[in-house]
Amino acid sequence: MKTSYWHKEVAMRDVNDQRFTTHDGVELFYRHWPVAHPTPGAPRQAVLLFHRGHEHSGRIAHLVDELDLPGFDFFAWDARGHGQSPGARGDSPSFATSVRDVQTFVDHLRVTFDIAEENMAVIAQSVGAVIAATWAHDYAPKIRALVLASPAFKVKLYVPFARTGLALLRRFKGNFFVNSYVKARFLSHDPQRIASYDSDPLITKAISVNVLLGLYEAADRVVADAQAIQIPTQLLISGSDFVVHRAPQERFFEQLGSLRKEKHILPGFFHDTLGERDRHLALSRARRFVLQSFETPMHRPSLLDADRLG
Repeated sequence: MKTSYWHKEVAMRDVNDQRFTTHDGVELFYRHWPVAHPTPGAPRQAVLLFHRGHEHSGRIAHLVDELDLPGFDFFAWDARGHGQSPGARGDSPSFATSVRDVQTFVDHLRVTFDIAEENMAVIAQSVGAVIAATWAHDYAPKIRALVLASPAFKVKLYVPFARTGLALLRRFKGNFFVNSYVKARFLSHDPQRIASYDSDPLITKAISVNVLLGLYEAADRVVADAQAIQIPTQLLISGSDFVVHRAPQERFFEQLGSLRKEKHILPGFFHDTLGERDRHLALSRARRFVLQSFETPMHRPSLLDADRLG
């Protein structure tokens, strides 16, 4: 069904609300922005958007217009426990479950909209970028391009021994929730983004310890074994990020097995890279990378040759 959004940063393209069913029978919400004037006989191409932790697809709706890719269908989900998807707020049965949800989502889009995996690109931010990177590592999809903005490979928890302490507490208490300490003014310099973050009823400040520790474990594994990722990958790093550490992002890039990879550091940017005041500097790079990836014939080196590729 068609809908209009409470958010001021909505895209101008028509948008449809949809749902898909996960492997364990949960119906997750997503938005679809179809191509306004498709070319008859041409294969459909799509960009999949993955939101930050705590947020939802409405927070990245502005990208559909701002990326200026009119020939692409756009899709964006609300992850489990976020936005209009069900589940305890900020929770998932496991981080691996959320990663598996990505594969189920891609399979659903492929069958429902007749979009081949090799005609898809992914743009993801923060926790969504770690989910996407873990999916790229574990499922080896044949997508055309992967754009990761400020992936949360290591969150800045300003409490000594926070990770160890959370793991210890979980052993005694089971799963529990912690609230984000981050204020909107430390996410973006854009006054509109700050105001909408503070007043958005669909944003959840809580995250479960199961998800948070699962995020850390997956991030450690993917950064260490990033050589297994063969997808053309662009990394956008915010230069003044108060939320995540830069060093693991740099290590991930160095380890990446992609023959075609780019890294861009955006000076002065806060954590909400794709929602910053000067986000055109990030989006122009992402747009170019996606278009070039679709113009370039797909070639992935065999992992059997990894010893020669380094």
